[in-house]
Amino acid sequence: MNIRRCIVFLGAALLMLAVWLPMPSALALGGEQPALEQPAPTFTLPSNQGAQDISLSDYRGSWLVAYFYPQDFTSGCTLEARRFQKDLPKYLERNTKIVGISTDDVTSHSDFCDSEGLRFPLLADTTGAVSKAYGSYLTGRSLRHTYIIDPDGILRARFLGVNPAIHSAEVLARLEELQGA
Repeated sequence: MNIRRCIVFLGAALLMLAVWLPMPSALALGGEQPALEQPAPTFTLPSNQGAQDISLSDYRGSWLVAYFYPQDFTSGCTLEARRFQKDLPKYLERNTKIVGISTDDVTSHSDFCDSEGLRFPLLADTTGAVSKAYGSYLTGRSLRHTYIIDPDGILRARFLGVNPAIHSAEVLARLEELQGA
C-alpha cells in the first residue's frame, strides 16, 4: 500500500512540476525569431537553379514563402516539397514565389529537385547563417519553419514546427487572409 501511495504522490508531484516549469517551445529551440511586421532578415544564397545567387531583394514586388527544412531526400522534407510543388500554380495566382532553404549544398538541392520535379529554387545555406538569422537552426540543420514575406520585404507570418502533410494548405490559407486584409 505504501508503494502505491508513493507512486501516486510522485505522479502528482511530476504533474505539478510540469505545469510550473516552462517547457521548451519551437521558438526557443531554433533561437530568437525575427519580429513580425518588420523587415525580414536579408539573405543571398546559392541556388540549384544556376550560377547566380538569389537574394531576398530579388523578390521585391512579389509575396514570398521562404520555407526552411532539415534535409533533402528525407521523408518529411520530400512530402513538404511535393505539397508546395503541387500547389505552386495556386501560389503563382497569388503573386507568390516559393524558396526552400536548408543547410544542404547546391549539388544535393539539384539532385533533389530533379528527383522530385521541383520547379522552385532551393537555396544552400551551408554555413547556417541565414537559418540562424530566422531562428531556424539547431545542431547543424535548418528547422522546419516557414515565413511569409510581403512584396515590400516585411515579415508577415511564420509557422514553427509544421506538419509537412498539410503545411502548404495552411500557408495558402494564411496567405489568402493576409492578401485580403
